Amino acid sequence: MNVLTVGGAMVDTIAIIRSDRIERMTMRNADADFLLLEEGRKIEASEISNHVGGGAVNAAVAMSRLGHDVSALVKLGRDQRADTVRDRLASEQVETRWIAQTDEAPTGASVMVASHERNATIFTFRGANTCLVTDDLRPEAFATDVVYITALSNASADRFGDIVHHAKTTGALVATNPGTRQLSARSGVFFDNLAAIDILCLNAAEAGVLVPQLVPRCGEGGAPLEMPEGGSAPRLARFGFVTQDFEMSLTRFMCELRAAGIPRVLITDGTDGAYLADETGITYCPALPADVVGTAGAGDAFASTVVAALAEGTAPGEALRAGACNAASVVGAADTQTGLLDRDTLRMRLAETKERFAVTHFSV
Repeated sequence: MNVLTVGGAMVDTIAIIRSDRIERMTMRNADADFLLLEEGRKIEASEISNHVGGGAVNAAVAMSRLGHDVSALVKLGRDQRADTVRDRLASEQVETRWIAQTDEAPTGASVMVASHERNATIFTFRGANTCLVTDDLRPEAFATDVVYITALSNASADRFGDIVHHAKTTGALVATNPGTRQLSARSGVFFDNLAAIDILCLNAAEAGVLVPQLVPRCGEGGAPLEMPEGGSAPRLARFGFVTQDFEMSLTRFMCELRAAGIPRVLITDGTDGAYLADETGITYCPALPADVVGTAGAGDAFASTVVAALAEGTAPGEALRAGACNAASVVGAADTQTGLLDRDTLRMRLAETKERFAVTHFSV
Protein backbone atom coordinates (compact mmCIF):
# COMPACT_ATOMS: atom_id res chain seq x y z
CA MET A 1 0.00 0.00 0.00
CA ASN A 2 1.29 3.49 -0.90
CA VAL A 3 0.89 6.24 1.71
CA LEU A 4 1.64 9.97 1.79
CA THR A 5 1.88 11.62 5.22
CA VAL A 6 1.48 15.39 5.45
CA GLY A 7 2.16 17.64 8.44
CA GLY A 8 4.82 18.39 11.01
CA ALA A 9 8.51 17.53 11.32
CA MET A 10 10.52 18.34 14.44
CA VAL A 11 13.86 17.70 16.07
CA ASP A 12 13.14 16.76 19.69
CA THR A 13 15.46 17.23 22.63
CA ILE A 14 14.31 15.02 25.50
CA ALA A 15 15.40 15.53 29.11
CA ILE A 16 14.65 12.72 31.58
CA ILE A 17 14.54 14.02 35.16
CA ARG A 18 14.40 11.78 38.23
CA SER A 19 11.23 12.32 40.22
CA ASP A 20 13.15 13.28 43.36
CA ARG A 21 14.92 16.11 41.50
CA ILE A 22 11.86 18.05 40.36
CA GLU A 23 8.65 18.94 42.19
CA ARG A 24 5.17 18.14 40.93
CA MET A 25 1.95 19.85 41.90
CA THR A 26 -1.41 18.10 41.44
CA MET A 27 -4.61 20.14 41.34
CA ARG A 28 -7.40 18.89 43.60
CA ASN A 29 -10.18 20.67 41.72
CA ALA A 30 -9.00 19.91 38.19
CA ASP A 31 -7.52 17.05 36.20
CA ALA A 32 -4.06 18.60 35.84
CA ASP A 33 -0.52 18.15 37.14
CA PHE A 34 2.38 20.62 36.93
CA LEU A 35 6.14 20.18 36.96
CA LEU A 36 7.74 22.98 38.98
CA LEU A 37 10.99 24.34 37.51
CA GLU A 38 12.83 26.50 40.02
CA GLU A 39 14.12 29.67 38.43
CA GLY A 40 17.91 29.91 38.29
CA ARG A 41 18.47 26.34 39.48
CA LYS A 42 20.55 23.77 37.61
CA ILE A 43 18.73 20.42 37.67
CA GLU A 44 20.59 17.18 37.09
CA ALA A 45 19.13 15.08 34.27
CA SER A 46 19.26 11.29 34.01
CA GLU A 47 19.59 11.59 30.24
CA ILE A 48 19.36 14.22 27.50
CA SER A 49 19.02 12.98 23.93
CA ASN A 50 18.06 14.24 20.49
CA HIS A 51 15.52 12.59 18.18
CA VAL A 52 13.42 13.31 15.11
CA GLY A 53 9.67 13.59 15.58
CA GLY A 54 6.61 15.52 14.46
CA GLY A 55 3.24 14.07 13.48
CA ALA A 56 3.94 13.43 9.80
CA VAL A 57 7.37 11.95 10.50
CA ASN A 58 6.10 9.70 13.31
CA ALA A 59 3.26 8.43 11.14
CA ALA A 60 5.57 7.89 8.17
CA VAL A 61 8.02 5.82 10.21
CA ALA A 62 5.19 3.82 11.80
CA MET A 63 3.63 2.91 8.46
CA SER A 64 6.97 2.22 6.81
CA ARG A 65 7.88 -0.26 9.56
CA LEU A 66 4.53 -1.95 8.95
CA GLY A 67 5.64 -2.66 5.39
CA HIS A 68 4.01 0.15 3.42
CA ASP A 69 5.61 2.37 0.77
CA VAL A 70 5.55 5.78 2.44
CA SER A 71 6.40 9.33 1.38
CA ALA A 72 6.42 12.40 3.60
CA LEU A 73 5.39 15.94 2.68
CA VAL A 74 6.72 18.30 5.36
CA LYS A 75 8.19 21.82 5.41
CA LEU A 76 11.75 22.30 6.64
CA GLY A 77 14.15 25.20 6.96
CA ARG A 78 17.60 25.25 5.40
CA ASP A 79 19.65 24.19 8.36
CA GLN A 80 21.28 21.26 10.11
CA ARG A 81 17.98 20.19 11.65
CA ALA A 82 16.56 19.80 8.14
CA ASP A 83 19.43 17.47 7.25
CA THR A 84 18.74 15.49 10.42
CA VAL A 85 15.08 15.03 9.47
CA ARG A 86 15.94 13.95 5.92
CA ASP A 87 18.53 11.48 7.11
CA ARG A 88 16.11 9.99 9.61
CA LEU A 89 13.38 9.50 7.05
CA ALA A 90 15.79 7.98 4.55
CA SER A 91 17.07 5.54 7.18
CA GLU A 92 13.47 4.35 7.66
CA GLN A 93 12.92 3.90 3.89
CA VAL A 94 10.56 6.89 3.72
CA GLU A 95 10.62 8.77 0.40
CA THR A 96 11.74 12.40 0.85
CA ARG A 97 11.32 13.90 -2.63
CA TRP A 98 8.16 15.80 -1.70
CA ILE A 99 9.79 17.66 1.20
CA ALA A 100 9.59 21.46 0.84
CA GLN A 101 12.03 23.99 2.30
CA THR A 102 11.92 27.67 3.19
CA ASP A 103 14.27 30.52 4.04
CA GLU A 104 11.57 32.15 6.19
CA ALA A 105 12.00 30.00 9.30
CA PRO A 106 14.24 27.27 10.75
CA THR A 107 13.15 23.66 10.97
CA GLY A 108 10.78 23.01 13.86
CA ALA A 109 12.13 21.86 17.21
CA SER A 110 10.88 20.91 20.66
CA VAL A 111 12.21 20.34 24.16
CA MET A 112 10.51 17.65 26.26
CA VAL A 113 10.89 17.44 30.03
CA ALA A 114 9.79 14.05 31.38
CA SER A 115 9.54 13.21 35.07
CA HIS A 116 7.21 11.56 37.61
CA GLU A 117 4.49 9.98 35.41
CA ARG A 118 6.66 10.47 32.27
CA ASN A 119 3.88 12.44 30.57
CA ALA A 120 6.32 14.98 29.18
CA THR A 121 5.88 18.73 29.22
CA ILE A 122 6.78 19.91 25.72
CA PHE A 123 8.18 23.30 24.70
CA THR A 124 7.45 23.66 20.98
CA PHE A 125 9.01 25.87 18.31
CA ARG A 126 6.95 25.27 15.17
CA GLY A 127 9.25 27.11 12.78
CA ALA A 128 8.98 26.01 9.14
CA ASN A 129 5.96 23.86 10.00
CA THR A 130 3.89 27.05 9.83
CA CYS A 131 5.04 27.95 6.31
CA LEU A 132 3.30 25.43 4.03
CA VAL A 133 2.01 27.14 0.87
CA THR A 134 -0.03 25.97 -2.11
CA ASP A 135 3.04 25.56 -4.34
CA ASP A 136 4.47 23.01 -1.88
CA LEU A 137 1.57 20.67 -2.66
CA ARG A 138 2.76 19.06 -5.87
CA PRO A 139 -0.21 17.18 -7.39
CA GLU A 140 1.88 14.16 -8.33
CA ALA A 141 2.69 13.58 -4.65
CA PHE A 142 -0.95 12.65 -4.05
CA ALA A 143 -1.06 9.75 -6.53
CA THR A 144 -1.21 7.25 -3.69
CA ASP A 145 -3.61 4.91 -1.90
CA VAL A 146 -3.80 6.82 1.40
CA VAL A 147 -3.17 10.46 2.28
CA TYR A 148 -2.70 10.80 6.06
CA ILE A 149 -2.84 14.43 7.22
CA THR A 150 -1.44 15.08 10.68
CA ALA A 151 -1.72 18.34 12.63
CA LEU A 152 -1.02 21.45 10.55
CA SER A 153 0.54 24.40 12.36
CA ASN A 154 -0.86 27.94 12.22
CA ALA A 155 -1.06 29.26 8.62
CA SER A 156 -0.25 25.81 7.24
CA ALA A 157 -3.70 24.74 8.46
CA ASP A 158 -5.17 27.00 5.76
CA ARG A 159 -3.85 24.46 3.23
CA PHE A 160 -6.03 21.67 4.63
CA GLY A 161 -8.66 22.10 1.93
CA ASP A 162 -6.05 22.08 -0.83
CA ILE A 163 -4.51 18.89 0.55
CA VAL A 164 -7.89 17.17 0.73
CA HIS A 165 -8.74 18.33 -2.79
CA HIS A 166 -5.51 16.90 -4.23
CA ALA A 167 -6.08 13.60 -2.41
CA LYS A 168 -9.67 13.27 -3.61
CA THR A 169 -8.65 14.13 -7.17
CA THR A 170 -6.43 11.04 -7.25
CA GLY A 171 -9.00 8.85 -5.47
CA ALA A 172 -6.91 8.41 -2.31
CA LEU A 173 -8.42 7.52 1.04
CA VAL A 174 -8.19 10.63 3.24
CA ALA A 175 -7.38 10.19 6.93
CA THR A 176 -6.57 13.06 9.25
CA ASN A 177 -5.46 13.63 12.84
CA PRO A 178 -5.78 17.41 13.31
CA GLY A 179 -4.36 19.24 16.30
CA THR A 180 -6.11 21.31 18.95
CA ARG A 181 -4.87 24.65 17.58
CA GLN A 182 -5.97 23.71 14.08
CA LEU A 183 -9.46 22.79 15.29
CA SER A 184 -9.90 25.90 17.43
CA ALA A 185 -8.24 28.72 15.47
CA ARG A 186 -8.88 27.44 11.95
CA SER A 187 -11.98 25.32 12.28
CA GLY A 188 -13.67 26.86 9.25
CA VAL A 189 -11.55 25.13 6.62
CA PHE A 190 -11.77 21.90 8.61
CA PHE A 191 -15.58 21.93 8.74
CA ASP A 192 -15.77 22.93 5.08
CA ASN A 193 -14.06 19.64 4.20
CA LEU A 194 -15.73 17.26 6.66
CA ALA A 195 -17.56 15.28 3.99
CA ALA A 196 -14.30 14.56 2.14
CA ILE A 197 -12.65 12.88 5.16
CA ASP A 198 -12.76 9.07 5.23
CA ILE A 199 -11.20 8.52 8.68
CA LEU A 200 -11.06 11.21 11.37
CA CYS A 201 -8.72 10.58 14.30
CA LEU A 202 -8.96 12.67 17.48
CA ASN A 203 -7.88 12.37 21.07
CA ALA A 204 -10.39 13.27 23.75
CA ALA A 205 -9.01 16.81 24.20
CA GLU A 206 -9.15 17.50 20.46
CA ALA A 207 -12.68 16.14 20.29
CA GLY A 208 -13.68 18.43 23.14
CA VAL A 209 -12.67 21.45 21.05
CA LEU A 210 -15.26 20.50 18.44
CA VAL A 211 -18.17 20.11 20.87
CA PRO A 212 -19.15 23.82 21.06
CA GLN A 213 -19.13 23.94 17.26
CA LEU A 214 -21.30 20.84 16.93
CA VAL A 215 -23.90 21.89 19.52
CA PRO A 216 -25.62 24.44 17.21
CA ARG A 217 -26.00 21.66 14.64
CA CYS A 218 -27.29 18.85 16.81
CA GLY A 219 -27.86 20.07 20.37
CA GLU A 220 -26.41 18.80 23.63
CA GLY A 221 -26.90 15.63 25.62
CA GLY A 222 -27.18 12.13 24.23
CA ALA A 223 -27.26 8.63 25.67
CA PRO A 224 -24.19 7.14 27.38
CA LEU A 225 -22.53 3.95 26.20
CA GLU A 226 -23.29 1.14 28.62
CA MET A 227 -21.08 -1.92 28.82
CA PRO A 228 -22.84 -5.27 28.33
CA GLU A 229 -23.68 -7.45 31.32
CA GLY A 230 -23.39 -4.54 33.73
CA GLY A 231 -19.65 -3.99 33.35
CA SER A 232 -18.14 -0.63 34.32
CA ALA A 233 -17.80 1.64 31.29
CA PRO A 234 -14.84 4.03 30.95
CA ARG A 235 -15.36 7.66 31.96
CA LEU A 236 -15.76 9.01 28.41
CA ALA A 237 -18.36 6.37 27.55
CA ARG A 238 -20.41 7.24 30.63
CA PHE A 239 -20.10 11.02 30.82
CA GLY A 240 -19.07 12.14 27.35
CA PHE A 241 -17.58 15.59 26.81
CA VAL A 242 -18.01 18.54 29.16
CA THR A 243 -16.40 21.65 27.70
CA GLN A 244 -17.12 25.40 27.74
CA ASP A 245 -20.40 24.76 29.57
CA PHE A 246 -21.56 22.33 26.87
CA GLU A 247 -22.20 18.64 27.40
CA MET A 248 -22.40 15.97 24.71
CA SER A 249 -22.31 12.21 24.94
CA LEU A 250 -19.65 10.27 23.11
CA THR A 251 -22.37 8.50 21.14
CA ARG A 252 -23.95 11.72 19.90
CA PHE A 253 -20.56 13.25 19.11
CA MET A 254 -19.43 10.35 16.95
CA CYS A 255 -22.80 9.82 15.29
CA GLU A 256 -23.10 13.49 14.36
CA LEU A 257 -19.68 13.50 12.72
CA ARG A 258 -20.67 10.41 10.78
CA ALA A 259 -23.91 12.09 9.76
CA ALA A 260 -21.82 15.02 8.48
CA GLY A 261 -20.21 12.62 6.01
CA ILE A 262 -17.23 11.01 7.77
CA PRO A 263 -17.50 7.20 7.46
CA ARG A 264 -15.15 6.38 10.36
CA VAL A 265 -14.41 8.38 13.50
CA LEU A 266 -11.65 7.33 15.93
CA ILE A 267 -11.45 8.79 19.46
CA THR A 268 -8.54 7.92 21.75
CA ASP A 269 -8.60 8.53 25.50
CA GLY A 270 -5.15 7.56 26.76
CA THR A 271 -5.12 4.75 29.29
CA ASP A 272 -8.94 4.56 29.07
CA GLY A 273 -8.75 3.08 25.57
CA ALA A 274 -10.19 4.09 22.20
CA TYR A 275 -13.46 4.11 20.27
CA LEU A 276 -14.13 3.66 16.56
CA ALA A 277 -17.50 4.54 15.03
CA ASP A 278 -18.54 3.22 11.62
CA GLU A 279 -21.72 2.08 9.87
CA THR A 280 -22.05 -0.90 12.25
CA GLY A 281 -21.92 1.10 15.48
CA ILE A 282 -19.13 1.88 17.95
CA THR A 283 -16.26 -0.47 18.80
CA TYR A 284 -14.33 0.03 22.03
CA CYS A 285 -10.82 -1.26 22.74
CA PRO A 286 -9.12 -0.87 26.15
CA ALA A 287 -5.52 0.26 26.38
CA LEU A 288 -2.86 -2.40 26.74
CA PRO A 289 -1.01 -2.06 30.09
CA ALA A 290 2.60 -0.97 29.66
CA ASP A 291 5.62 0.24 31.61
CA VAL A 292 5.75 3.93 30.67
CA VAL A 293 9.03 5.68 29.96
CA GLY A 294 7.49 8.46 27.86
CA THR A 295 4.02 9.13 26.45
CA ALA A 296 5.09 11.29 23.48
CA GLY A 297 4.22 9.71 20.15
CA ALA A 298 1.75 7.17 21.52
CA GLY A 299 -1.19 8.91 19.86
CA ASP A 300 0.62 9.08 16.52
CA ALA A 301 1.47 5.39 16.74
CA PHE A 302 -2.09 4.40 17.61
CA ALA A 303 -3.83 6.47 14.95
CA SER A 304 -1.44 5.72 12.09
CA THR A 305 -1.53 1.99 12.86
CA VAL A 306 -5.34 1.95 12.94
CA VAL A 307 -5.57 3.94 9.70
CA ALA A 308 -3.15 1.61 7.92
CA ALA A 309 -5.04 -1.45 9.15
CA LEU A 310 -8.46 -0.09 8.13
CA ALA A 311 -7.13 0.91 4.72
CA GLU A 312 -5.99 -2.68 4.22
CA GLY A 313 -9.48 -3.96 5.06
CA THR A 314 -8.84 -5.11 8.64
CA ALA A 315 -11.92 -5.40 10.86
CA PRO A 316 -12.40 -2.46 13.27
CA GLY A 317 -11.74 -4.47 16.44
CA GLU A 318 -8.49 -5.93 15.14
CA ALA A 319 -7.40 -2.52 13.80
CA LEU A 320 -7.91 -1.03 17.28
CA ARG A 321 -6.01 -3.86 18.93
CA ALA A 322 -3.12 -3.32 16.52
CA GLY A 323 -3.05 0.37 17.40
CA ALA A 324 -3.11 -0.44 21.11
CA CYS A 325 -0.17 -2.84 20.77
CA ASN A 326 1.94 -0.33 18.85
CA ALA A 327 1.12 2.51 21.25
CA ALA A 328 2.00 0.32 24.25
CA SER A 329 5.35 -0.41 22.66
CA VAL A 330 6.06 3.26 21.93
CA VAL A 331 5.55 4.39 25.55
CA GLY A 332 8.32 1.99 26.54
CA ALA A 333 10.88 4.50 25.20
CA ALA A 334 11.33 8.21 25.82
CA ASP A 335 11.19 9.21 22.15
CA THR A 336 8.39 8.85 19.62
CA GLN A 337 9.81 6.19 17.30
CA THR A 338 12.13 3.71 19.00
CA GLY A 339 9.21 1.54 20.12
CA LEU A 340 7.40 1.43 16.78
CA LEU A 341 6.87 -2.20 15.73
CA ASP A 342 7.47 -3.85 12.39
CA ARG A 343 4.72 -5.93 10.81
CA ASP A 344 5.95 -9.32 12.02
CA THR A 345 6.51 -8.16 15.59
CA LEU A 346 3.09 -6.52 15.67
CA ARG A 347 1.46 -9.77 14.54
CA MET A 348 3.31 -11.60 17.30
CA ARG A 349 2.17 -9.05 19.94
CA LEU A 350 -1.41 -9.35 18.73
CA ALA A 351 -1.28 -13.13 19.12
CA GLU A 352 0.35 -12.88 22.56
CA THR A 353 -2.22 -10.40 23.89
CA LYS A 354 -5.36 -11.82 22.31
CA GLU A 355 -6.63 -13.22 25.60
CA ARG A 356 -5.54 -10.20 27.65
CA PHE A 357 -7.74 -7.49 26.18
CA ALA A 358 -10.90 -7.85 24.15
CA VAL A 359 -12.90 -5.34 22.15
CA THR A 360 -16.55 -4.51 22.79
CA HIS A 361 -19.04 -3.58 20.07
CA PHE A 362 -22.06 -1.34 20.58
CA SER A 363 -24.92 -1.04 18.08
CA VAL A 364 -26.10 2.57 18.15
